[in-house]
Amino acid sequence: MTIQSPTSTEPLLHVVMHEPEIPNNTGNIGRTCVTTGCALHLIHPLGFDIDDPARRRAGLDYWPRLNLHEHDDWAAYTATTRTTSPTARRWLLTTRTDRSFYDVQLQPGDHVVFGRESKGLPDAIINAEPESCVCLPMRASERSLNVSVTAGIVIYEAVRRAIATGHTTLDAQGRLPE
Repeated sequence: MTIQSPTSTEPLLHVVMHEPEIPNNTGNIGRTCVTTGCALHLIHPLGFDIDDPARRRAGLDYWPRLNLHEHDDWAAYTATTRTTSPTARRWLLTTRTDRSFYDVQLQPGDHVVFGRESKGLPDAIINAEPESCVCLPMRASERSLNVSVTAGIVIYEAVRRAIATGHTTLDAQGRLPE
């Protein structure tokens, strides 16, 4: 596992991408993590080289400031987080549940897990933690949202809730603290 952490403060959220396939999505999510103080966890195998030019373009100059954690597989991720974040909760984003993300009490330090773009999360992960499965509300006739859009919605809902509960504040320019 490689860890590159520019800060020692606890991230607002841990955004976890299970076997991502599209570098642009990963770059966009990484950029959102940097701008909101979230950590990004990438669970291998990745469908691209971490130095892929498309990922670099999407992440632009944000990537060096990303609190990035890479894990060899799901087992390595769960083992690591059991020791580094034993009280953190894990939320699995999937269209295969009827529990809305808006019905859970998202807390700073929680882990939100997104599946690969083509298939979502594997059944084994969903079946092992059905109480952690949540979805974003959308029309029943629609299949899903792009993973980077979904991650952005979830991250900014976490920001909104952190402001509402006093976990963080905005400065005079409407910016989050460093």
